[in-house]
Amino acid sequence: MAPSRPDVEIRRSARRRRTISARLEGGTFVVLMPAGLSREEEQKHVENLLARHLRAQSRRRLEREDLMARALRLSERYLDGRARPASITWVTNQQKRWGSCSTASRTIRLSTELEGMPSWVVDSVILHELAHLLEPNHGPRFKALVGRYARYAESTAFLHGVAFAKGREVPEDDDGDLEQD
Repeated sequence: MAPSRPDVEIRRSARRRRTISARLEGGTFVVLMPAGLSREEEQKHVENLLARHLRAQSRRRLEREDLMARALRLSERYLDGRARPASITWVTNQQKRWGSCSTASRTIRLSTELEGMPSWVVDSVILHELAHLLEPNHGPRFKALVGRYARYAESTAFLHGVAFAKGREVPEDDDGDLEQD
């Protein structure tokens, strides 16, 4: 579940020349900005800062849920507990893939681009990467593993739609990545 959007208050300052900042005060998202900006510029900055704030809030919520425990639950339910990652973390530097897996180190990395997406979509990406611990390629055995997740095809379509909406290349195969392997 995505965090709720807080009330927004804009504080303009004649003394402030270039910097724009934001902070949460009580339940209000306060944006401090120069007084000379157009309404359109103000709105753009507010939306960007608020989106960043909501993503960070969502990430903290998911971290509290403990990604490793979530991955292990998915492994137990769909992969007979056979996929055991050494670590699973969020990364900000992964812009072309929703997730990645190193079979050698057994590490899974999830793009922060997934933040705010439905939990069944995030679960699908986690399961996709867990399946790589058992099957490194996207062959028939891999597809049989991820096919155990009832919403896998739906989540792949969802992710392709997000990629398309962002102007990114959508792969011709159905592996859920933003670019071909």
